Amino acid sequence: MWPAPSNITCADGGQQAIARADVLAGLKNGVLLAMALVVLMLPPAGRAPAALRQAEPSLRQRALHAEFGTLMPSPDARTIADWVADSGDNQRLPFAILDKRGARVYVFDPDARLMGSSLVLLGSAPGDDSVPGIGERPLSQVRSDERTTAAGRFVSEPGHDDSGDEVVWVDYDAALAMHRVKVVDPKEHRFERIATDSIADKRISNGCINVPIAFFDSVVERALGHSRAVVYVLPEIKPLRQVFQTAYDAAAR
Repeated sequence: MWPAPSNITCADGGQQAIARADVLAGLKNGVLLAMALVVLMLPPAGRAPAALRQAEPSLRQRALHAEFGTLMPSPDARTIADWVADSGDNQRLPFAILDKRGARVYVFDPDARLMGSSLVLLGSAPGDDSVPGIGERPLSQVRSDERTTAAGRFVSEPGHDDSGDEVVWVDYDAALAMHRVKVVDPKEHRFERIATDSIADKRISNGCINVPIAFFDSVVERALGHSRAVVYVLPEIKPLRQVFQTAYDAAAR
């Protein structure tokens, strides 16, 4: 009960009660109106709206996850994809995740919905770092143990290689690109290698990421071939959190 003001006498008790009832009724109507407005403003069931997706993770009650469809990615690929979806680390850009251990790339739209996935060819040498200055050296001067596909987060951009072919530059300075598979040396059998299920067959390139021609034309070109994008290359030797230090487990958030 609200305390009676000191200047109201007992004789005014009835009027005080009426006034109090009017106030309570007004408050109740205001609450009901506010609740109605909240209901009208709620989004329909389904994917969270852009404003909510871009909100700080700590301000949201539920974590956001990447959509892989029917595919079953590796735990590391799932962790990074969910972290990107939940944190917005891709900055509303399309992005790709390259799982080197599985020799597979996943391409997503800005909302972390899978656009396509494919086996790929990778650098013949295992390793998660590029040799400093390797992009300035002729290929003939690159040793076999230096032909690695570096791990990390890269902001890619479309372009062309020395032959004029379309590529997606993952790291231009290190000459690391994603491009269509092509014959470099017939003895390498790149087209045959990319068609098998063997992971060992996929280690043959000079460091670049080779993808099937049809996949480049239908997925890579459409998602990454017109503007900047983000490419996350997962490590094969280093711990995942050493390469992606700000990543977190969205499922446990």
